[in-house]
Amino acid sequence: MYMSTMAAVMLSSAPRHVLSPIFPPPDNHVPPPTALPKRGPAFRRLPSAVLRSAIRSIYVPESTSAAPFPGALGSSRSDWQTNCAILASKAASNSSSSSSSGGDNAGAASNEPRSSNDGNHYHLTSPTPVNGLKQNSATLDLVPVANLPRPLSISDLSPSPKHGSSVRVAYQGVPGAYSEAAAGKAYPNCEAIPCDQFEVAFQAVELWIADRAVLPVENSLGGSIHRNYDLLLRHRLHIVGEVQLPVHHCLLALPGVRKEQLTRVISHPQALSQCELTLTGMGLNVAREAFDDTAGAAEYVANNGLRDTAAIASARAAELYKLQVLADGIQDDSGNVTRFVMLAREPIIPRTDRPFKTSIVFAHDREGTSVLFKVLSAFAFRDISLTKIESRPHRHRPLRLVDDANVGTAKHFEYMFYVDFEASMAETRAQKALAEVQEYTSFLRVLGSYPMDMTPWDASSSPSPPTPPSSS
Repeated sequence: MYMSTMAAVMLSSAPRHVLSPIFPPPDNHVPPPTALPKRGPAFRRLPSAVLRSAIRSIYVPESTSAAPFPGALGSSRSDWQTNCAILASKAASNSSSSSSSGGDNAGAASNEPRSSNDGNHYHLTSPTPVNGLKQNSATLDLVPVANLPRPLSISDLSPSPKHGSSVRVAYQGVPGAYSEAAAGKAYPNCEAIPCDQFEVAFQAVELWIADRAVLPVENSLGGSIHRNYDLLLRHRLHIVGEVQLPVHHCLLALPGVRKEQLTRVISHPQALSQCELTLTGMGLNVAREAFDDTAGAAEYVANNGLRDTAAIASARAAELYKLQVLADGIQDDSGNVTRFVMLAREPIIPRTDRPFKTSIVFAHDREGTSVLFKVLSAFAFRDISLTKIESRPHRHRPLRLVDDANVGTAKHFEYMFYVDFEASMAETRAQKALAEVQEYTSFLRVLGSYPMDMTPWDASSSPSPPTPPSSS
């Protein structure tokens, strides 16, 4: 009688439906919510398979949404389908329990709530609904909360520049170079990939050989590194962060070599210029020769056993290539700092919860000096501070002709302007400033909007070296 009761309840609460031959229609009068129809043929118990096929065939869509019982379930298609699913599930459950337990126990219906766990879902069963009204709760199919996927957050879309314990980072130079130390500061525990040229580091990221590149763009004493500014415009990589590294130069030579034996000092051109006064003050009568990079100079001295040559490089280079330190901290200015940028194939999403910096490059083909003034005014009117402005001759149009009736034809350089300003592209003022800049320029490109390096630095400290690349 349990299944007969359930079928009568579900059918009596349904809106006008066409009944299959198995189920006679109920009486037209509305019975009380908690009673069964008094008239009509008796219902007989059906197997669960027959019941499911019958339920699937009795619904005919209709335009009206009125329900025979106000407040009862079954007033919409979705509610009706839910009721049918509950009824079919209960029929299958009772059929299985009846075959396993047998006797009077199978026919007894319990009014106590039950729960079961099949390993993936939790099934909660409530007491029998009457006329579509649930007494406690209907049968629910709940997915465990622990198995639900975690929603994305802003940290997933805009990771911190110091993330990535297994990131492959390309840098220019050999192990022991300052760029390697900058890569280790930007991405601790990363796998550093040395490159012999700046452009090779760009290509390593573009060809997916490396995930990031860390390259210098300016030094507090030597100024901008123009080669990398040109490469930023030539390649399509994005600036995703910056890191500032204090430079601590050392004079390195083979073990047992004294200063008086030296006739030559080799290093990177900027390292030589940054130590010029100190070398002169040491009374060394040596020739200065430029080399590709500082750590490469130290490696050259060690590999060739040059006892009359010293190199200017880092203390880590001395450790790697088994050289002795003849003089420590020989830079002319103790505040010698190099700024590096971190490059990636995809930009990061700008944020406003920490200080951001944005780098752009633009060009204009209009005559007069007022164009550059208007561009800079777009930032000044919105209280946006510029931290850098760098001009480079236009690579494809180095010259332009300006006709002047008074002095004849004059030749001027076409320039590209690189600008860094302290604002995030997520800020409205930065967006409006660039919209105004675009009106005055013929070319505008955002190189990146990225977090500023706000970490304090100590001239005597050095970051831990990154992991060398594996041979595989």
